[in-house]
Formats: sequence, C-alpha cells, structure tokens
Amino acid sequence: MTRPALTPQAPSQPAGRTVGIPHQTVPSSGPAAVPTARRADVDAGRWPDVARLPSAGSVRTAVARHFVGRALDRLALTVPAARARAAAPGPRLTLHDPEAFHRRIGRHGLIGFGESYLAGEWDSDDLAGVLTVLASHADELVPAPLRRLRGLWVSARPVADRNTRDGARGNIQRHYDLSNDLFATFLDPTLTYSSAVFTGFPARFESLAAAQHRKIDRLLDLAAVGEGTRLLEIGTGWGELALRAAARGARVTTLTLSAEQAALARERIAAAGLADRVDVQLRDYRDIEGRYDAVVSVEMIEAVGAEYWPAYFTALRRALAPGGRIALQAITMGHRQMLHTAATHTFISKYVFPGGLIPSREAIAAHSAAAGLRTVADDGFGEHYAETLRLWRERFTARRGAVTGLGFDPVFQRMWEFYLAYSEAGFRSRYLDVRQLLLTEGTPR
Repeated sequence: MTRPALTPQAPSQPAGRTVGIPHQTVPSSGPAAVPTARRADVDAGRWPDVARLPSAGSVRTAVARHFVGRALDRLALTVPAARARAAAPGPRLTLHDPEAFHRRIGRHGLIGFGESYLAGEWDSDDLAGVLTVLASHADELVPAPLRRLRGLWVSARPVADRNTRDGARGNIQRHYDLSNDLFATFLDPTLTYSSAVFTGFPARFESLAAAQHRKIDRLLDLAAVGEGTRLLEIGTGWGELALRAAARGARVTTLTLSAEQAALARERIAAAGLADRVDVQLRDYRDIEGRYDAVVSVEMIEAVGAEYWPAYFTALRRALAPGGRIALQAITMGHRQMLHTAATHTFISKYVFPGGLIPSREAIAAHSAAAGLRTVADDGFGEHYAETLRLWRERFTARRGAVTGLGFDPVFQRMWEFYLAYSEAGFRSRYLDVRQLLLTEGTPR
C-alpha cells in the first residue's frame, strides 16, 4: 500500500544505514498503549507543524467548531461525559484540547485533523473504528455549499514533490529508506508490504506469510510466470516476489529506487542461492532496458503520480515482448474522489507518501488503453487489505518498545499508527479498493 513519508524537516529515524532484523530477533513487549504526546514536548525541528498551532482567524475556528462538532455528535463519535457510561458501545473520539483541534481543522482541514492527533490534542480507544465511521460518511461531513469553498482550507501539492527522476528517487527514499528494521517490526517474515489474500476472516498474524505468498502466486499465475520466463518486476520491495518467481525457474530483473530495499533484497536473494537468477537494479521505470515475457508491478502505480501515468503505462508496453502479459496490483479509489485528491496536499502526501496518488479504475483503463494495452482481468479484494492493515497495526503497537529502541520518537509512532489506521479505514468503508489486473497487447475495437 498501502502506500507512508516524513517532511524534510521531520526525519525521526536514527542516523546511519540499517539492514533489517530477522523477525524472530525483534523483541516483542506485548500490546502497548499509544504513546502520549503533548504539544509542548514535540521536537519543533523534526515536527514544525505539529509543535506549533497554525494561525487561524476566529471565524474559521468557529465554523470548524460548529460543523465538525455537529458531525461528530451526529455520528455518535463524541458524547458528553455525563452520558459516557450510558452511551451505546462504539468507537469514541476524546478531545483533550478542543480549541487547538478546531483551530487546526479550520486552517488546514484533514491535514490539521491528523496533525492534531500527532500533537496529542485528541485520542481514541478505537482509532481505526473512528476513522472508519468518518470515511464511511466522508461526503456528508461538509455541507454541500461549503464544499465549493474547500480551497480555503486545502493547499496545493508542493512542486518539489513532483515525480521527476530526481523527485521520484527522493520521494521513495523518504518512505522506504526510513529503516529496514522499522518495517521488520510489523511486517511478516516475507517482508511483503502490500495486501495479502486470506482464506478466511478474521485473519491471524500467523497466517499472514502464507496469505502474502497466495497473493504473489496469483500475480505470477496471471502473468504466466514459469520455467524460463523473462520477468521484469517494477518495484522490488524487499525481494519476496522476485524470490518466488526465481524459484519457479524465471529469470528476473527487478527495479527499485530504494537503496535500503535493494541492499536487503540482494542479501535475501543471495542467501536463497538465487543470485544467478535475479538482477536487482537501482533504476527508474522510465529507464527500462530490454523486452520481457512478463511484467509484474505491485502497488507501484500509487507512487507514480498522475502527471506520469502516461509514461508509466508506455514503459510497461515498451518492455513487453510480443505475446507478453502484465500483472498489476493497484490500490484504487472512486474517480470523483481521485480528481479532488489529485491537486490537493493531504496528510498522507505530507507525512507518508510524498508525490503519491491513488488512481481510479477509470484512470487505469484510460491510460493503459492509450498506451496500447488491453485489460483482460480485473479482480478486487479490498476487505483483504483492511485485514492486512489491521494485522500490521496490531503488530506495530505490540512492538512499540522495539520501535522506540530504533530511535523513532512518540510523534512518529502516533503518525505511523494513524497512517495504518487511516488506510485500514479507507478499505473497511469501501472508500478504497485493491485490485489485481491482467493487461495484454492491443486495445479492443
């Protein structure tokens, strides 16, 4: 995915390169409470927009207090203290600093909502539950007349986040090069950072590795990868798909812009005795060389950016040998929502995935067809991503001590849990979906 990044001023990882801790060596301290945060204690050098309240006029703050408060009450997300014990069960949002909460939202909308959580100005006993309720009613939270004025509290995406060749490398590094050890604290032993496919719900962490292999095998089957297949993978991750394809007898070229991922992927591939079958390259997808029988790309399109989707699909088509097949796994959102998000700086683009944008199915269809590709299969399984994210979030909170030991401060930990819960809510509410697609040469006439 569920694809987060820190602002340039807010790197909270320790200095130096880290190379992945095997899962069984990461100490587990059991479930841990969300770290408390007070704005006064936030490191302003790392988290400038969390440490200080934004300037916002009294009118903006009053408008936010009126409409946000009314929406939260209507959705039963907050209740007066006198009625708390008698309230119906369900997720609750607890405001510790209402004035700061409404001020941030009045000035920066959803970015302010997230930053208020990072600052400890509100909490929840069920963060994913609260965010799911809000996501399920996203179109109702702001009255229709005020939606026309959304430009007053949203900002444009920074020009610096554009996915030029240099920009894409920087954007990827800001997320994936945080620390291999960080990702190892909450991913399963396959180190697969995309939606799994389960056999039943609720899923258990012990079944996650098998569910990730099931997802990978479905993609490799879609692409008809087998003995002697020349396979191109765009987006290496930590190498699990390349390992699995090479074990089938394929010869794999896999591309990444993350130096941290490339280093650990090469180590894992060498340890498996498959280095002669897999070539890990630090290379942009726009610089692909050669032709391949199959191309696979898992949750990579979300990092491309709408401006470069034509270049992405052109590169896929150019890499395909005659009769070849392309298997994609992509997170999607509704087309109208995508159009609104495309030009808007969001909490996720600011703190998690700079330069990223989740496409719609319509956008994928249009851009792939324009590149001369035909969609042969398209299967959605969003509920599986919700479960994957829940397992990651629970694992992350259970290993909070290990995360602290790696040098990540309480604000980062709140940001990461918010990101995982926010993403889970998107899939539980069906605001988001994840799909596996098969593309081949030619467009229908």
